[in-house]
Amino acid sequence: METIGINYHAILPETITASVAVLIMMIDALARKIERRVAGVVSLLGLAVAAAAVISLWGRAGETSFKGMIITDDFRLFFAMIFLIATFLTVLISLRWVEDEGLPVGEYFALLMFAATGMLLMSAANDLVMIFLGLEITSISTYVLCGYRRRDLRSNESAMKYFILGSFSTAFLLYGMAFVYGATANPTAHPVATTNLTLIRERIASGALYSPEMLMAGAAMMIVGFGFKVATAPFHIWSPDVYEGAPTPVTALLSTGSKAAAFASFSRVFILTFAVTSIGLTSDAMRSLQSSVTDALVIMAILTMTIGNLVAIVQSNIKRMLAYSSIAHAGYALVGLIANDWRAVAFYLLSYVLINLGAFGVIGLIARRGDKRVEISDYAGIGFQALGLSSALSLFLLSLAGIPLTGGFMAKLLVFKSAWSAGFHVLVVIAVINSAISWYYYLRVIVAMFFAEPAAGFKAPAIARSMAAALLLTILGTLYLGILPGRILDKLERARDSIPQQRK
Repeated sequence: METIGINYHAILPETITASVAVLIMMIDALARKIERRVAGVVSLLGLAVAAAAVISLWGRAGETSFKGMIITDDFRLFFAMIFLIATFLTVLISLRWVEDEGLPVGEYFALLMFAATGMLLMSAANDLVMIFLGLEITSISTYVLCGYRRRDLRSNESAMKYFILGSFSTAFLLYGMAFVYGATANPTAHPVATTNLTLIRERIASGALYSPEMLMAGAAMMIVGFGFKVATAPFHIWSPDVYEGAPTPVTALLSTGSKAAAFASFSRVFILTFAVTSIGLTSDAMRSLQSSVTDALVIMAILTMTIGNLVAIVQSNIKRMLAYSSIAHAGYALVGLIANDWRAVAFYLLSYVLINLGAFGVIGLIARRGDKRVEISDYAGIGFQALGLSSALSLFLLSLAGIPLTGGFMAKLLVFKSAWSAGFHVLVVIAVINSAISWYYYLRVIVAMFFAEPAAGFKAPAIARSMAAALLLTILGTLYLGILPGRILDKLERARDSIPQQRK
């Protein structure tokens, strides 16, 4: 792994998104009234340039900079593209919405760009402090976005719950990081503690720690903190209320980009730093650490999948239903993490980003201003009145259920195969059963749209060009990942082999 000093090219994507956020704020402050098209176009161009910057970093296997705090490897770059795609699609979905809602345009798009900056930092971080910094930038931006409809009590409640519970979970995460930092010192071998993940991994491998028990305690508290951020049981309790109360485009970003960023850091710490298969632990204490972490994650995954699917069955609000569905999908992604296969996790999250953003885009159109039509009963009989939207939503729901020839099917197949190969047979069987259970509540919406009596007062909404583009991209992406996933899977395989900790 090559280490260099100050390298601004290494943080170019994050610099671009942060600069675009500041630019939008300046335009908003200096102009009499910023047009949503101006803010939206600036955001989209900034995200496209940031994506080009990510591509320009490709091929630098394991290069670190800023004293090892920033790492440039294929793991980072794959996740960075996922975050940029999620934010790009959210901007497209929001262009018409923010105008229809009569909300401040400049602040909204600036907050989206700041959230993207935090996500990018989370995947680029090779240091616990940088992970925390990226997490907080993302969290503060999304706290504000959840309450962006200031006169809506549901939105205010959503933001308050997310802020209070998010702060509580951040304390667990930070305390866990402090324990890991303290555990990395050794009076003889390494008298100075470290927050650098590469050095932490090396010291775990050598067994030169101040206290293995302290390391285990830190790992446990970090699992709690990351568990909240990705909405895994039993730390999922905030998710349904926040998803229901937040504006629909914000809910889409929370359930996709924000969750993917948390999974990136989760994977960086627990796959590339703590995982026994990547560092060949030999001491009893270190084997105990890996065994305890694995057992905790298996229990968490089973609870997350089961609670998410069972509670989703009884929901009458489609946003709450998709919130519990999101919890269940966090459990499926956790299966890939347990198998120590970040490739499976990355593909799963890419598929989930496209599918869920498309679904929430349709829901936002049907819900209208103020999210007034969000009950499943509001979808009764709209199938042939809004055939295009209903067909698109049906595709996304079937993909979430895991129907073949869609991205959702390939994503589940990949994580289940990885876990089966790693020997977690019971976990895979439970995951498959849960996936079968999910068919009920996904098909329930489709049945309501095409076979129930039409709901009174429904009128097919007009679809703006930006929204049509977002839906087209998500539909094509969902089908592409299901029918022709080979190219992306090959790139992910080569990326995994380029990371020393993941070479087979």
